[in-house]
Amino acid sequence: MLQSDFGYTKLRWLLTILGLLLYVVDIGTDVGLALQYLLDKQFVWAGLTLVFVLAGLVTTQIFSYAWYWDDMNNVLVNPEGNPTVLGISKCGLAAVHLFGMGIFSRYYHLLKKGYHVIWPAKSSYTVEQTRDAHQNLFVLATDLSMLKLFETFMEGVPQLLLQLYIILGHDNSSILQCVCMAFSFFNIAWSLVDFRRCLRRSLPSLREMPSGLPTAVYLLYKLFTITPHILSYTLLLVLSTYTSVALAFLWLLGTTWAHLIQTNFCSCRGLEWLYRAVIGVILTFTFFNIKGQDTKVVMSIYYFFYSLINFMAPILLALLKPETQTTTYLLPVAFVIFAGTVLGLVFLMVYYICLHPRGKWREADEVDGLEKEPETMLRIKSFLQP
Repeated sequence: MLQSDFGYTKLRWLLTILGLLLYVVDIGTDVGLALQYLLDKQFVWAGLTLVFVLAGLVTTQIFSYAWYWDDMNNVLVNPEGNPTVLGISKCGLAAVHLFGMGIFSRYYHLLKKGYHVIWPAKSSYTVEQTRDAHQNLFVLATDLSMLKLFETFMEGVPQLLLQLYIILGHDNSSILQCVCMAFSFFNIAWSLVDFRRCLRRSLPSLREMPSGLPTAVYLLYKLFTITPHILSYTLLLVLSTYTSVALAFLWLLGTTWAHLIQTNFCSCRGLEWLYRAVIGVILTFTFFNIKGQDTKVVMSIYYFFYSLINFMAPILLALLKPETQTTTYLLPVAFVIFAGTVLGLVFLMVYYICLHPRGKWREADEVDGLEKEPETMLRIKSFLQP
């Protein structure tokens, strides 16, 4: 019998459905918010909201289609040269992604295949075949979680930053905005934890990220580091909209870093440039190891400047824009930023020193982006170790 810690369990399958529902609700609430702005004749906010939705949607469709194409043309993944994927031709596959249904096709494929593996009518598989089937499910789940990670930072995080700026800078809030922000924060935390767990589980050479305390601490580490950073950027935007230029500069630094370390994730040069641009967005908000090696020094430098930005943002706003000192939000937001930054760094150290599966700091960041060994895991291997 397959060990419970190895298999793609029924709980994981049900959580996949939950992830699909959250994805739909998140997009739906953002579109609804854009329509509300249009009705209120706030065309700039409506336009920016839709731009972020389209940025996340287009980015994920491009990568999803490219991965399907690579799999179809990879003799290791498709040795029989089957001209279809999921029973869909290449032209049909292009149409599916053109209409923004690429992620839904992956959800459907994972759920359908998972159902037949987890709830077989009559199992005729050997233990080894069952093991391979479960391993393949984790590979599919990792591809999906990677796409959701891209969507989160291309759409969810910028959307959250925009909504916070509107609320704090223009005293313009609504129940729908609060709902959107709640879903955004939850999706950010969910995507990071889900990706890391799927990533480690899909690599046979790595120990699976344990559930319980390690997962909870990792979640708190990401939650308490990303939340203060987004709030700090928001306060700087309230101080001056020219902060957007500084954010663009930080994105450029992250993208340049990805160029300097020569990532090799995609099969074509143009797509590789897009991938590096996406990595630049992620690095603007959180540390992400894309090299697959010890990055203790780089991580320390990153979080030094991260802390500097967080601690300086409330102070600069209060000094350079004195009228904000009488607002109801400055002190609570400043407290969340200061306390969250300290707690986030504490949880970071606790996780990597005490709870990381490998148990050693020098191996702690073996990668937010990973290392695949079997031939069917070549994409993840490139993501981790270019």
